[in-house]
Amino acid sequence: MKAAIYSRVMVDEQRNDIQSFFDELGHQQIIPVIHQHFFEEIKNIINLPADATTFTGADDLTDEVEFIISLGGDGTLLDTITLVRDKDIAIMGINFGRMGFLASIGRDELRVAVKAMVQRTYVVDKRSLIHLESSLPLFGHVPYALNDFSVHKRDVASMIKIHTYLNGEFLNTYWADGLIVATPTGSTGYSLSCNGPVVFPDSDSFVITPVAPHNLNVRPIVVPDSTIISFEIESRADQIICALDSRRQLVSKDVQLAIRREKFDVNLVRLSENNFLQTLRNKLTWGLDKRN
Repeated sequence: MKAAIYSRVMVDEQRNDIQSFFDELGHQQIIPVIHQHFFEEIKNIINLPADATTFTGADDLTDEVEFIISLGGDGTLLDTITLVRDKDIAIMGINFGRMGFLASIGRDELRVAVKAMVQRTYVVDKRSLIHLESSLPLFGHVPYALNDFSVHKRDVASMIKIHTYLNGEFLNTYWADGLIVATPTGSTGYSLSCNGPVVFPDSDSFVITPVAPHNLNVRPIVVPDSTIISFEIESRADQIICALDSRRQLVSKDVQLAIRREKFDVNLVRLSENNFLQTLRNKLTWGLDKRN
């Protein structure tokens, strides 16, 4: 079995855990395929299995690779989405960050997670993606996101007007700092911080959430993800910001933008004892009432 390993960076306090992780891979006879940047960082301080190899991008991940393991926080896991693309590779997130909402496996579960890969005792959740189409080439070969697409005013510019259409029919003009279109997975991220609703991961929907709207009667709205959502932007500045997850680009305000569901899903691995409701309660303290 081969498993790709991706991480942005390693800090000293993680050294023992990462060594234990690679030791367990060797013990379970899993061949690690390590992202080149991470390999260069750890090759002189971590004892790696002798059969370890490296990769630099999506094209290097062959059909032999069954898993890609993200060592880091949720942002690191979002990076792996751009590496997997439409390949049938399961993504396992081991949390070395803070929240760990997507990367839900804790550092204390490293050995359990590796054994689960070999014994096939994990659960795979299919998660939908959001796809961006535009009149300008944006985001190269990865114009999709797991969490959300958003459009923003630039820096200290005045708020923008975002004319929004559902399947070509006018929905609303948002006077706001920006607008978020989130997947069910992304409903617990940026959209939630802007008062968007929590949506179950398998609900086949998009959440449209304004950022700092200048209307008291504008609220987030949930629409089916079979909908094509398109935008026309008005701004006093010449440029606006478009974002897919943590990736951002400055574009002309005259750009034409449309959102739809991506044609493929991604597979997120979780341990069988973890589920969405438990994550809501444990990570977001959802429903916690200290009076009880």
